[in-house]
Amino acid sequence: MSRAFVKELEDAVEELPDRPISPHPNLVTPEGLARIEAEVARLQQEHAAAHEANDRAALARAARDLRYWTARRASAQLVTVPSDRSKVHFGATVTVVRDDGRRQTFRIVGEDEADPAHGTLSHVSPLARALFGKDVGDTVEVANSQAEIVEIA
Repeated sequence: MSRAFVKELEDAVEELPDRPISPHPNLVTPEGLARIEAEVARLQQEHAAAHEANDRAALARAARDLRYWTARRASAQLVTVPSDRSKVHFGATVTVVRDDGRRQTFRIVGEDEADPAHGTLSHVSPLARALFGKDVGDTVEVANSQAEIVEIA
């Protein structure tokens, strides 16, 4: 192998595949938008530090993640929570009782904010989609299971 070819390989910055971007509208809560902004700022610092340290692997990771979060910031649609809490909507906190007796409370948020283990549910999830527009006392069916809405906050 020629020395010139090896030098080209050494100088090449590894390109990582881009993170997939959801085709759904990028609805975000005010907290979600703040988290996106914080992530962009953190990644800009990380990218600069990796560039300064000439750490090609870290530079590639930071560049890929920065592209993702910059695109998410550009497409973010801030949704303010309506004052009417009689129906389930984006940003609402909904408590349901499943047909097996489990009581669960979720806040319906943007895709990047969602973490069901911590009580947040993506607005494009099957459960959230089934809940939208429903009232307390309504029952929804998701994945061969039923859930009754007992509270909307």
